[in-house]
Amino acid sequence: MGDLPPLAPATNNARIAERLRQAATLLSIDEASRFRAAAYRRAADAIVALPEGRKALDAIPGVGPSIAGAIAQMLTTGRWSLLERLKGASDPEAMFRSVPGIGPELSKRIHEHLHVETLEALEAAAHDGRLERVPGISARRAAMVRSALAELLARVRPRPASPVPEPEVALLLDVDREYREKAARGELRKIAPKRFNPAGEVWLPILNTARGPWHFTALYSNTARAHQLGRVSNWVVIYFYRDGAPEGQRTVVTESHGPSRGQRVVRGREADSMEYYAAA
Repeated sequence: MGDLPPLAPATNNARIAERLRQAATLLSIDEASRFRAAAYRRAADAIVALPEGRKALDAIPGVGPSIAGAIAQMLTTGRWSLLERLKGASDPEAMFRSVPGIGPELSKRIHEHLHVETLEALEAAAHDGRLERVPGISARRAAMVRSALAELLARVRPRPASPVPEPEVALLLDVDREYREKAARGELRKIAPKRFNPAGEVWLPILNTARGPWHFTALYSNTARAHQLGRVSNWVVIYFYRDGAPEGQRTVVTESHGPSRGQRVVRGREADSMEYYAAA
C-alpha cells in the first residue's frame, strides 16, 4: 500500500474510507486487533455510502469516539497518526505545527518533553497542566494553545475536552513487560519507520495486544530525543483504547533518579507507578 498524500481541505469520503481500510489491513495481521480492524472496515463502508460533504462526515451513525477521533484528525490536519504509526511514518511535530501559535521549535520541545503524538493528547496536556511545564510555555501561552486546539477540534468534535479514560498502571506496565520480552526474543512483527531511518531498515517491533476491554499498541520510541539520549530501546510508547472511548497514549521508561530509580514507570503517572510497586 502506497502512502496517500495529506487530505485537501475539501476532503472526500473515498479517501477517508481508503485510509480506514489501510489501517484495518495492518491491524488484522495481529489476532488481538482483528475486532478493531473489523470496526474500521464497517466505518469505511458507511462513509462511502454517505453523500459527499463535510456535514455528512461529521454525523456518521454508529461510529464511536475512537473512529470519530480518527476522522476528526484527518479532517483537521490532513493526516491520521494511527495509520502513519502503523506504517512507520508518524511525524507528530509536523502535526503540532498545524496548531496556530506553535512553530517548529516549540513543536519539537512539546514532543520531546511530553511524549505526545496526537492533537487530542496535546489537548489533554494543555488542560491538565503538563503543557506549562514545557520550557518556553507560559500560562498565557498554554491558554492560547488550549483555545486554538478547542477551535481546531471543535470543527468535528463539538463537545468540551474531557480526560481520556486510562487503564490501570499495572496493565500499562504489564504491556510494557510483554513488549520488551517479545521484542528481545524477536517474536514481534517489525516495521520500517520513515523517521530517523535513511536506509529504510525494518527494525521497529510493534505489539498489538489486549487486556480485558482494553486494546494496546506498543513500540519503541522512535523520536529525536530518544535517539539523542540513546533511549530508543528504553522508552516504550503504549497507545490504548476501549470501546466507547477515544485513544490515549503513555510512555514507559526506566526511572533514572529518585525513589523509583531503576524501575519502569509510566511518564505522567509516576505517583501511580510508585503506589503500584509499594503494593506489590
